This record gives sequence, structure tokens and C-alpha cells, in this order.
Amino acid sequence: MADESKTGILGHLPPLPRPALNNSVIGMEQAYRQRKGLPLLTDADIEALKAGQPMPWEVGGAAASPAPTTAPAPAVPPSTSAAPVAAPPVAAAGAISEEVAKWVAQGNKWSKSTIAAEQARRGRKGLPALNNAEMSALLGEPVEATAPAAAATATPTQAAAAPAAKAASGPISAEVAKWVAEGKKWSKSTIAAEQARRGRKGLLALTDSEVAALLGEPAAAEAPAAAAGVAQVAKPAAAARPVTGPPSAAASVSRSGESVTYVGTPAVGTSRAAASAGVASVGPDDNEISQARRRFAWAAFAAFMTAWFIAFFRFFLPRTLFEPATSFKIGYPADFGLGVDTKFQQKYRIWVDRTPDRIFVIYARCTHLGCTPDWKPAENKFKCPCHGSGYDSEGVNFEGPAPRPMDRARVEIAPDGQILVDVSKLYQWPKGQPSAFNDPGAFLPT
Repeated sequence: MADESKTGILGHLPPLPRPALNNSVIGMEQAYRQRKGLPLLTDADIEALKAGQPMPWEVGGAAASPAPTTAPAPAVPPSTSAAPVAAPPVAAAGAISEEVAKWVAQGNKWSKSTIAAEQARRGRKGLPALNNAEMSALLGEPVEATAPAAAATATPTQAAAAPAAKAASGPISAEVAKWVAEGKKWSKSTIAAEQARRGRKGLLALTDSEVAALLGEPAAAEAPAAAAGVAQVAKPAAAARPVTGPPSAAASVSRSGESVTYVGTPAVGTSRAAASAGVASVGPDDNEISQARRRFAWAAFAAFMTAWFIAFFRFFLPRTLFEPATSFKIGYPADFGLGVDTKFQQKYRIWVDRTPDRIFVIYARCTHLGCTPDWKPAENKFKCPCHGSGYDSEGVNFEGPAPRPMDRARVEIAPDGQILVDVSKLYQWPKGQPSAFNDPGAFLPT
């Protein structure tokens, strides 16, 4: 049967004699101890439970310690060797202040985010931070009743050794010492991932000393020595087991890190949420493929914006058609001989016709449906290729469906002596009506 002084920290473990326990039962016991603030099981304790044997700190264990008076430490007077027996591991948590006791008396249970906000406020105001005992009380967790009394009755030697033991926060395991010896400095996200892995596997969490060593932070050199001296002066069965994990939920609130300094629940998808979950908050690799994708995306965006701006500014430009001038010069009267001259047909769609007594300009447009007739010198006539309308050398119709002669443009002599043609003013001979071909401007006398 277990020692009566140790039954308070047995948790849910059955008393001696007990059968061999499996990993699931041991994992449940570890989770219970972490919630209740009890010391976690060490590797030696777990091996003893798996074998069905007493744990080292139990009566009959393989590592049962002798009487405290038989192993005095050189650094501590013999008169104080038996004093640490009455001090439980949670004595270092500190006493509860009057202000915190008043808050606890009000009956309001605090949350972790509220405690973190209070810690931040105290840091800004320069006030002392909440200790583990105060945070446990505010969270509504059970606190050892002997902790304040033991802290009040501690001797000066114990009070001097307590900060050193707290700074150590547990020894560094051989596995962590091997990682530190490799010389690779861990990041906070990597340590958070390792803590999560240990929680899933039911392993012991990393202590503050192990975390500091992996981060490459300087640790107090005298802390392990002072902790070893206290352990040699008084090595009770329960106190010999180091606290290898956070004693309570309050201790997890007091830990430093990105997931603690952020008050409240980090938003999903942010770097703070990734760090609080133990995931490295890094982006995709900056390789050649990623760079090519970014260049393509930016090029497509730039092309779209350029096309949009061109279409936007094109809206303000006028929509105009640039047609040939309706008034133009064709040369001097002496430049044209008798008959039909077709050199201006392609450029101005006109024929210059000279007779013995006048010069006039025929507008090359069939009066049937507006086609352009052809001049047939051998037949001395204009012939429309569309529907067979025929006109004589002066543009008067004589065959085909054309209803009237072709129109004539206005002509006059410019100040420089050249012939000025204006196709915007046409002279017609409608069917059954008088002709306008003899009106002034319809021809030039020779």
C-alpha cells in the first residue's frame, strides 16, 4: 500500500499492490494531473506502472530515498534539513494577495483571456505579475492549503534556494540535450509543434529549462546546483519527483509566447492563429515556378488595365469619316482636248467632256441604281455594266433602264485660271422636265 503521506498525489492511480497499467490509462492519468495541478509522472514512474511495480517514490520502490537526516547538504545547515519535508511542490507558486483574494471572494470565475489581459495591464503599470496560486484561484482551480503556511514558515536558507529551484523548472532530458548539442537553434513555432506532438503521444511536455536551451536563451548556471543541493538536504518520496510539465492551467496562461500575448482567440488564417496551433507561419517557397506565376499574374493584370484605359479614353474621341473634298481643281482649260477625258474617274468620279463650244463635267453615276458606267471609246458611248444602260458622249441616255441623263457638276474658273469643280452642286435633266444643263455654272464656254 502506498505511503500515507503520498496518497494525496496518487491522483486516480490505484494503491499498492496494483496491476500493470497500459499506455491509455497512464495517458489519462497524466491529463488528469495536468488539469488538477499535480506533479506529472516521470519516465521512471511510467516504467514502474507498466511493470506493475511500486514507483520510485513509493514505499518499496527501486529508488526509495533514505531518511532526510542521513544526507545533509554541505550548502545548508543541518538544522534546516528536515524543513523541506513539509513544503509541497506548489509552495513556490506564491501567496494570494489581498486584491486577488477580494476578487475571488466576489465569486466571479475568470477566463484565461481575462487573466492574460490582467497580466498585460500589470506589465504596463509596473505592478507585480499574478503568480500561479493567484491565477489558480481566479480560474477556480483547487489550491493546496499547505502552500501559504509552508511559504510563511520557510527558513531564510530555503527562501534563498527557492528562486534558484524555480528558475530551473525541471532538468533537461537526454533527448533535449542531444538536440542542443547539435547546435541548431529552434524557433517558437517549432517548439510549439513539438509540444503538440508530445501531447498527442502522451509524452512529457518540455520544461522551461528545455525550452530556453532549445531557443538558445541564457539560463542561470547556479539554478541546477541550488536545486540539487535542496534535493540532497531533504529528499522526500513525493518531492523527489521533478515537475516536468505545467502544473496547472494557470501556469499555461503565464507562459510567454505569441499565442499568450495575443488576448482573445486569434482569427482563423492569421499568423498568430498558426503560431498558437504550433504551425510555422511561413508562406510558399520563393522558387522559380512561384516567381513565374506572379510575373504572369501581374502581366495579365497590367494588360487588362491598359486595355481598359484605352477604351475609356477612346470614348472621348470623335467618330468622324474623312471623305474626299467636294471642291477641287482639275487644271487649265487648254489641258483638255475634244472628247471625253477619264483621268479623274478613280480619284474624283468625274469625266471631263469638251465639245467645240463648251467644257462640262459629267458625274460618273448611273441614274438607274447608282453604278459607275464605263467609257467605250470604240462605241463612243458610256455603258453601265450592271443593267445595260447606255449614254452618248454627252451623258444623255438612249438605251437601257436609265430614266434620265447623268448629272453634271458645277464648274468655274478659279482666280489662278484653273477649272474649279464642285460636285456638291449637280445639274440634272429630269424626265419630262426642262434641262438644267444650260444654266450658268453647268458648263464653261470655250
